[in-house]
Amino acid sequence: MGLFGERKAFLHKLNHADRQALFSQGTRRSYAPREQMIGEGERSTFVLLILDGWCAIRRSTDRGQIILALRQTGELVGEMAALDGRPRSATVSALGTVETLTLAGDRFRHFIATRPYANGLVMNQLTERLRSSDDERRALASATVLERLAACLVQLADRAGRAEGGTVAIRLPLSQHEIAAAVGATREAVAKALRLLRDEGLVSTGPRTITVADLEPLRLLGGRPGADGTG
Repeated sequence: MGLFGERKAFLHKLNHADRQALFSQGTRRSYAPREQMIGEGERSTFVLLILDGWCAIRRSTDRGQIILALRQTGELVGEMAALDGRPRSATVSALGTVETLTLAGDRFRHFIATRPYANGLVMNQLTERLRSSDDERRALASATVLERLAACLVQLADRAGRAEGGTVAIRLPLSQHEIAAAVGATREAVAKALRLLRDEGLVSTGPRTITVADLEPLRLLGGRPGADGTG
């Protein structure tokens, strides 16, 4: 399962000249917590570069919305519609306050057409996200809710956790319902799986916080050995 993009985000890979060119093409905009940034099915083609904050990528299914990915500072969202002109494939919403650089679709296309290195980064990013979605489909088909939750917690701890006295605290503004959407399960099933992990002493929970006492059993349970954190 791959909730996250590459460890080094798009913006942080650009050289100084490419960064300047990119920022000259866009305008800054802020989004409030829970505000919709892009709507599934929309015909818009603008691209957002996240300058600060976190957002969730969601898609509607017969069983409700699922969270496909989480995106953070330095990452692009919305670039597929800018490139192919098709309706938006997912909804993007702010988890907390999010600051962005907004680029019109034609300006984004011009930027990558005239900046070969940036073009290569965008193509690599799209390829990695396609592979990640394939992994996600396999996990949904073969892994249990407990296994998927363990893999999700490992990713959250590796990429957004903070070490605190021998534990790892995850303090993203994600509700239990949203964690269930990221796992591809019902809230009730995830609550049951969390209870099992709490009973084993592997995690503890509080308001908007999950504290992981020991990551290694979760890595083994979720099928993510090692600490590479790749997504």
